[in-house]
Amino acid sequence: MNHTAIPVQPVAQPFNRSKLAREADLTLNHIVDDFIDNPQGMQYFYDLFRRVFVQGEALSKTGPKVGVTCIQVPEELIYAAGATPIRLCNGSYQYDQSGGDFMPAKSCALVKATLGRLQARQQIPDVGKLDLIVNVASCDQKTKASDMMREFGHTVHDLPLPPDKESEPAREYWRRTVRNLAVELQKTTGKRLTRKGIKAAMAKSLRAQAAFRQLHAYRKSAPALMLGKDVFLVTNAYFFDDIDRWTDAVEALNAELEQRLQSGFQAAQSKAPRILFTGSPPIFPSLKLPLLIEECGGVVVADETCSANRMLYDMTAVDEWLTTHMIDGLADKYLKPCTCPVFTRNDDCIRRLLELARSFAVDGVVYQAFSGCQVYEMEQRSVARALQEAGLPMIYVETDYSPDDQGQLTTRIEAFLESLKTRKRQARLAAAASSA
Repeated sequence: MNHTAIPVQPVAQPFNRSKLAREADLTLNHIVDDFIDNPQGMQYFYDLFRRVFVQGEALSKTGPKVGVTCIQVPEELIYAAGATPIRLCNGSYQYDQSGGDFMPAKSCALVKATLGRLQARQQIPDVGKLDLIVNVASCDQKTKASDMMREFGHTVHDLPLPPDKESEPAREYWRRTVRNLAVELQKTTGKRLTRKGIKAAMAKSLRAQAAFRQLHAYRKSAPALMLGKDVFLVTNAYFFDDIDRWTDAVEALNAELEQRLQSGFQAAQSKAPRILFTGSPPIFPSLKLPLLIEECGGVVVADETCSANRMLYDMTAVDEWLTTHMIDGLADKYLKPCTCPVFTRNDDCIRRLLELARSFAVDGVVYQAFSGCQVYEMEQRSVARALQEAGLPMIYVETDYSPDDQGQLTTRIEAFLESLKTRKRQARLAAAASSA
């Protein structure tokens, strides 16, 4: 008797057993379990990341969904057009590997991971189909990424940046660019931008910014009230979380930090070196350098990155509450304070770093540059020179999303933190000798 073999259908693997989920789970377990005295207010964010990145929970979004690849996209216009912005920048090593299949080997890990996610069958965070992607041409790799996104089947609107931000022609160029974006958003959503709608969207963003500014202010406390690894998780949640729920959670966290301040709570040792983090942005789950700093006994008390401090700190100024004036005011907000190294001059970045170092009593600076990110690799020379002139130690770390350099990085960070401790001890001894 002939028996016909019955083909066996492969059983779909649950998402929480995938490499993507395991990568996120390892990072979350490290953030939550390997550090003591985590704020209770962080539980909202721990649970959110576990549901989205480990369980693969789909996010419910109201109205059209607009993906953005940079903080230079005015989110207020997206909200006012009845859509929801979703930051697409990705920190997954698994997506980085996928992007490496069609990107040059020396490409930036962030760009590779972002494109890797956009062409993947299973995209995490799972926000469903995007109605539009607004891609900011902030570097050569992101500029060329637009065509790849279109090849993946996405509708893309390009948002080119001017080469500088100081000149009036550059500012006017950017204002026209943002006005064109406003037209595109109205076409995508079918909703007209109105004075009332933009004002309401600005109020929504303003509340989120106010909550973040308060959180930012609490980081000045010495000893630290919370660790930097948690602040990066909070700001990364802003990429995809509902803005009102996010703001509620940050306000609750701020209330807890106020209680910690009043009770004299210490999240880190009083002698822990206070670190200012800058350069390429830490994006979940690739938070290895901030985590390593605090694992080795430092504390990240401030940052100057586009995934955290730079994302929510600056406010909007409007001369008159007319639709065109509000759009131009938003354009100015997203250009004038920007410290991105893509501009021809980086005086504002250096000024901002020195200001943060003074305000947050920083002992040293960690400058991260992703391999292949030429603008950050080139900028670090002028930043290092300015910090040296100001008497502020800096370590430059070139890395990517791979875990392979963990041992080497540990050795370098431990040595840097120890040198900062020695420097502080010598300063105290010198001060005691001069006062004797």
